Amino acid sequence: MTLWDRAKAAWLATGRQAVITGVAASGLYGASWVDANTAIELISPRHARPQPGLVVRQESFAPDEVTTVAGIPVVVRARAAFDLGRHLDRDESIARLDALMRNQVFSAEDVLLLAKRYPGVRGLKRLFGVLPLVDGGAASPQETRLRLLYVGAGLPRPATQVPVYDGWRAVRVLDLGWEHFRVGSEYDGDVHRTDRRAYVKDVRLRPIVERLGWAVDHVLKEDADDEIIARAKRLLLSRGWKP
Repeated sequence: MTLWDRAKAAWLATGRQAVITGVAASGLYGASWVDANTAIELISPRHARPQPGLVVRQESFAPDEVTTVAGIPVVVRARAAFDLGRHLDRDESIARLDALMRNQVFSAEDVLLLAKRYPGVRGLKRLFGVLPLVDGGAASPQETRLRLLYVGAGLPRPATQVPVYDGWRAVRVLDLGWEHFRVGSEYDGDVHRTDRRAYVKDVRLRPIVERLGWAVDHVLKEDADDEIIARAKRLLLSRGWKP
């Protein structure tokens, strides 16, 4: 069954009184990295009987917080972000919000307006902590994790999808970078195995990027966090960053 099939079945199972939210809502909007078998989250103004594969929360919502996606009632993007930021742990929440922002831009201001509308709901402190860290430029959960690793270690917050220019032409777009210092970070992951052509192209561009004055750290999934942080810190310090 597709995510849409399961979401519709979940909505019908609640007597059509609940609305899809959370990770499932982000997936229906087209956000990446949402598995078809993810638990379907719904909010309902009335108590709903728990059922396998469903997470139903009794929470209030206003008519302007609901729309339809392919015939299913789904919360609007800002409300989906509001719920994701309150109910997931920090790192997963930011990864999910990054993915939603990348596919369907939402306004942080609209999310904060919902916080004012519902000042007593659970998870607001968590939401306020994650919202400033959201960046729709992250192309994968691994890139989100890498960005958070740098920030958590006290390094400057890197920008996402940083172009490297040769004159007026962008020859490469780095996953993360500190443009002022011309330091970049690339998450290599499994690209050497899943897309050999792209990997070969990236490798051949590395000396060109270096010639243009950039120092780029290539992060592998096997690298320890301490090693990743230390390498980035050394590069930044060598380019004039002062902690």
